[in-house]
Amino acid sequence: MTLTPELIAVLAVIGVALAFDYTNGFHDAANAIATSVSTRALTPRIALGLAAVGNFVGAHFGAGVAKTVGDGLVILPTGVSSLGVVFAGVLGAIAWNLITWYFGLPSSSSHALFGGLVGATLLSSGGVVQWVTIGEKVLLPMVLSPIVGLTLGYLLMLAILWLFRKGQPGKLNRGFRWAQTVSAAAMSVGHGMQDAAKTMGIVVLALYTGGFQDDKTHIPGWVFWTSATMLALGTYAGGWRIIRTLGRKIIDLGPPEGFAAETVASAVLYFNALVLKAPISTTHTITSAIMGVGATKRLSAVRWNVAGNIVIAWIITFPAAALFACISYLLVRPLFG
Repeated sequence: MTLTPELIAVLAVIGVALAFDYTNGFHDAANAIATSVSTRALTPRIALGLAAVGNFVGAHFGAGVAKTVGDGLVILPTGVSSLGVVFAGVLGAIAWNLITWYFGLPSSSSHALFGGLVGATLLSSGGVVQWVTIGEKVLLPMVLSPIVGLTLGYLLMLAILWLFRKGQPGKLNRGFRWAQTVSAAAMSVGHGMQDAAKTMGIVVLALYTGGFQDDKTHIPGWVFWTSATMLALGTYAGGWRIIRTLGRKIIDLGPPEGFAAETVASAVLYFNALVLKAPISTTHTITSAIMGVGATKRLSAVRWNVAGNIVIAWIITFPAAALFACISYLLVRPLFG
């Protein structure tokens, strides 16, 4: 195969998309395992291994989310320059992932990616941001998923407290530690459905805009496997800074609380990926579920100063990633002329 400018550009975008996938894995590993590790239901390495396998499996069920990301958020300019927009957008998302990882803030890799794409598209000539779709598929779920996660986490934990109100704490904790193995596995599969799918959408977008496939929604088999593998490898590498924030700093989790939070979060992720085909944030969902579960003890049990910092990170992720993408686009635009 001849190395044409189009092929080189497509390979560059695929490379940076897979790099983002890897950072997404170690940045968001906390989503699947922080509760299980903090309650000692699983050892850290076993939890990471379980999460990596779950991510890999879940990626193969995320086609609906991938199609939303690859065909619906932005309309790119024509030619090789469009690939420069995607390249810069993903670079912006990677930059924000690394910054929030360094400070231990569980921000959304999904919203970083969306913000990056929007920021680079706004600077491009001929690019169009589909704001209606952004509002329906990104901004509305960004508001609703934490509310749903918090509410359902609170209600499920109340139900558990009522059902097992006469149980012996020691036996209950042992039972829920076993149950957490299942809920953590379900959470990691849901994470794969959502987050590997977003990388798949970017790769398909690159293949289509570069002229290497005619269908903008078809996902080749190798795209499933490479995206799933990179996310799994990143997850296994672990994101310990964020794991400490989610597992220990918001509330003091016990096995019943961990089970409730993971069960609620995975249910919300499955519904959005399989029914609505909506790309929601796994980070927002699990974090809000943990807050809801913690609030059943008493409102003061939730460390709201930590929660407040997390919410601020949620709010600024989209515009911050967009800003980094704009800077990246100005730097790389001459290379994709």
